[in-house]
Amino acid sequence: MKRFEHIAMIAHDMGLIFEFLGVVSLLPFLVLVLFREWSLIPAMATAPLLFLFLGYVISHIPYREDIEPSSSITIAAVALSWLAIALIGALPFVYGLHMTYLDGIFEAMSGWTGTGFTMIASLDTTPKTLLFWRSFTQWIGGIGIIVFGLSLRRKTRTSLFRLYRAEGREEELVSASDSSSRRVWMIYLVLTFAFTGLIMLSGIPLWDSLNLVMTAISTGGFTLHAGGLGYYNNPLLEILLIPVMLAGAIPFKVFFFLYHGKIINMARDPTVRILLLIAVAGSLITSLDLFLFGNIPLTTAFRQGVFTAISGLCTCGLQNSNPHLWVAIPLAVVTMMMFIGGAMGSSAGGVKVNRVMLVYDGVKWWFRRFFVSSRVLIPLKSGGRTLSKEISELAISKNLLVIVMYALTIFIATIVTLHLYITSFRLEEVVFELVSALSNAGLSVGFISAASPVTIKWIFILLMWLGRLEIVPVIIIIMGVAREIEMDTRTTSPDQDTGQERLRRN
Repeated sequence: MKRFEHIAMIAHDMGLIFEFLGVVSLLPFLVLVLFREWSLIPAMATAPLLFLFLGYVISHIPYREDIEPSSSITIAAVALSWLAIALIGALPFVYGLHMTYLDGIFEAMSGWTGTGFTMIASLDTTPKTLLFWRSFTQWIGGIGIIVFGLSLRRKTRTSLFRLYRAEGREEELVSASDSSSRRVWMIYLVLTFAFTGLIMLSGIPLWDSLNLVMTAISTGGFTLHAGGLGYYNNPLLEILLIPVMLAGAIPFKVFFFLYHGKIINMARDPTVRILLLIAVAGSLITSLDLFLFGNIPLTTAFRQGVFTAISGLCTCGLQNSNPHLWVAIPLAVVTMMMFIGGAMGSSAGGVKVNRVMLVYDGVKWWFRRFFVSSRVLIPLKSGGRTLSKEISELAISKNLLVIVMYALTIFIATIVTLHLYITSFRLEEVVFELVSALSNAGLSVGFISAASPVTIKWIFILLMWLGRLEIVPVIIIIMGVAREIEMDTRTTSPDQDTGQERLRRN
């Protein structure tokens, strides 16, 4: 009974999130009216109507106000909500482009999770309303559907931070106060419009600039043309997109420093400095590898290497080259950068720079303790903070576990994929694509496409879902189901109880 009360409590809050999505899903109708694509009205109405209907029904489930939902119930509810959002978000693609429902789910999951893979082969002939819907799902999903929904609602019963962490995010974005949460999306909106003006300096029209910025700042990667950025063949555009992608990969709290005029605090943030250092180092290594081992001219190697490496680190699917034509070494470098990803509290995916920093500091701290007496207490210093021994060991174990789960997931996915799909793509290319899916990056060598087998598409959908939630919530769901099955197995009927009792007496 108590478990049902917890579920009812979360259902109320998630219903409000669905209602919020139903309202914001009406925004693409402005594009529909602007470009007079009247035939898309029924298709575009499916998502907001279903969001509003489900939101209303779920939010009106009776609940008690004197209980606090358990963390496991909260995490499971958020994970399943992300899955439901993809199932609903697929409808405009299914009815507007006559895609199969599986391809529609793939497109929607790629959009909401900010991944960037696509099942649409003819983007140049796709209606602009649906192109905007793709960009819009990435823009909303980038900052986090839970954060957006709760920042505009005061009726929720569960704290903002608990739902935010249930999305698989560890770092607190802002305080749970209404004014702070509203500033989240206000800053996000201002950055979007400011960067749109910046991109227009490259000579790209307003429509293209707005869509590119929406997908770049959310580290998504959807583009308006089948040729991607190659359609524009504009080096200045690629240069200007780099700060947009980096803005999406750094902690969002940094922009609060900028908002309050604390530019020095922004520059001193250790996560930002390490992120930029990895970006510079990875860009140079990738460019040199392309030049030395790929027989690519230096200027072309530098242009492709820098942009692709930064796009990989920021887990943004924008690319100005075809990595399928690369040799293995630069491909491996970009794969590692996608695996690392951006910072906690950003729209980027991957295992996060913060975890890599903490594990690195933890390894140094661990080995330093071997060279001193056991009576000497050596504190762990990481990210500008000093942690106690107990907190240090817990934090290192917890974050290292996430990294190991990511690596193990890639390993299992690679083995399964190779067994299910005999392909001409090289092993490093298959791993590159799978890491891109789990890290919600979207960089592609062409392995996944509309022609891929159904089983492979489902594997990628699962990886994108796992990556957005950082795996842990899905494991909690699986463990919860397994626990219920085990409890049901242990439960015996009265006749069985009588028989067992008779045997014990005898």
